[in-house]
Amino acid sequence: MKGYTKKHAQAGIKAKLPRIDCFPSQYKNYEIVISVPEFTSICPKTQLPDFGVITIRYVPNKLCLELKSLKFYLLAFRNLGIFYENAVNRILDDAAGACRPKWLEVHGEFSPRGGIKTQVLARYPRPEPKYFNS
Repeated sequence: MKGYTKKHAQAGIKAKLPRIDCFPSQYKNYEIVISVPEFTSICPKTQLPDFGVITIRYVPNKLCLELKSLKFYLLAFRNLGIFYENAVNRILDDAAGACRPKWLEVHGEFSPRGGIKTQVLARYPRPEPKYFNS
């Protein structure tokens, strides 16, 4: 099997996906947690499925994510070749872009592959990076 290419790394990042709709929030300063226990996408390199749990946590500003449209948006990943690291970040960007929350985080916990379990966490607004040894 040949090495990973730039095409593999960028796969799915700009794919057209269903729109995430929103509705006006009627309250202030509360947290919403959405769990998607059957998230799937396709590895762009091997074409094998990736399975995981996606958890979206956010505090609405003026809008809430509408769950039916979010479900169809997330189901579109089922046939999309995208690394799960990119999927988590794409979900963050699209969800935050749709509702402009006070803060939002997307946590992906993916099933082991080859004995390695991966978790990916992305936050909005994106914090400044903190490096070890700096």
